[in-house]
Amino acid sequence: MSAPDGREAGAEEAALPAEHAGAWRGGELPTEAVGSLPRPARLQRSVLDAEAGLVDAETLRGEQDRAVRDTLARFAETGSPLVSDGEQRRQSFSSYPLGTSFAGDVREGPVFAVFADGHHRVIPSLARGPFRFRSWAADDVAAARPLTRLPLKQAVVSPSMLSLMVPAEGLGDYSRDAFLDDVVAGCAEDIRRSFAAGASRVSIDFTEGRLALRRDLRAPWAGPEALSGFIDLINRVLAELTPEHRSAVGVHTCPGNDHDSAHSADVDYAALIPELFQIEAGYFLVQAASEKEPDRVARLVGRQLRQRARTSAAPPRVLLGVTDPTSPKLETAAEVRDQLVRAARFIPVELLGSTDDCGFSPYLIDEKPKHGSPDFARDVAFAKIAARVRGTRLAQQELSGA
Repeated sequence: MSAPDGREAGAEEAALPAEHAGAWRGGELPTEAVGSLPRPARLQRSVLDAEAGLVDAETLRGEQDRAVRDTLARFAETGSPLVSDGEQRRQSFSSYPLGTSFAGDVREGPVFAVFADGHHRVIPSLARGPFRFRSWAADDVAAARPLTRLPLKQAVVSPSMLSLMVPAEGLGDYSRDAFLDDVVAGCAEDIRRSFAAGASRVSIDFTEGRLALRRDLRAPWAGPEALSGFIDLINRVLAELTPEHRSAVGVHTCPGNDHDSAHSADVDYAALIPELFQIEAGYFLVQAASEKEPDRVARLVGRQLRQRARTSAAPPRVLLGVTDPTSPKLETAAEVRDQLVRAARFIPVELLGSTDDCGFSPYLIDEKPKHGSPDFARDVAFAKIAARVRGTRLAQQELSGA
């Protein structure tokens, strides 16, 4: 018996670098970021000026290049074993496949999420079919690869997020089934291209997973019945990959982070985590630090890993969130260490790792009100990453008896 909280009572296939997730180093607690980092205020202004026609595309690209170089350099200073460009070139984590010129193919759709502070985000809605990727995550990898010798991590949009762009009845002659086939094919290609461009690991953003468990009239797509369909779509994408690539693909879950606010932190993890582990990913990134009871998350995860081990020869690794991107309060390396050591009571050390709870700025224009400014939020983000890296090393030493 168990208590409710889980306590016991076409790109060509690329060869992956040695650092990929299928080759976790023995005895090492891995650590990596989720994806986005706050964009400098200067870049945010340049994007708005470009949209208003006040600066040209070349000027905007120059600001994006500047932000990417700064991101990679500061990432390296944290000691992180994997780095990324922090999505400095993207408008949002979910809309990048649409490119920057929609030519009437996309319109504003329904509300995606209402956040705890009252603001909301909407879903881009396809005005006509077929759906095609206009821009690829691999473009970001290819631009960053020459700028660093460190392994690169790349976050990609989930097929479930893209599935919200077309209603159940489809778009005229373009059926819902045909649309979903195109989404799955595009997402699988997005991942393959990212590896081919030089990514060592790829993670799928699945923030809508926890949100799907809420019934909210303001977000008409949401409801528990949506979750199983989302998971099926992600598994369809993973089935399109080689075993080598699939082992290097993670799935990230969190209650959202935008304007320092969450959209589903009140939804009980006990309902999501058993479903989450139906996804056949190589590893998972699970928000925990900003939960009221981080240790409860570890208990829930540990229980699912034990169940998975009974049916699978290789249960996945789980990177637990140990820093809270919605708060400017810095976690210390000792606090990170202690959270991981406690988590190891429930999760086998060989399956444990660390991450940040969420992307630090999934949307480009993010005022970060609790931080005071995007630039200060950017400084805080790198300080949190540095603490995560140091704290994970301390936890590794303690758990290995070194």
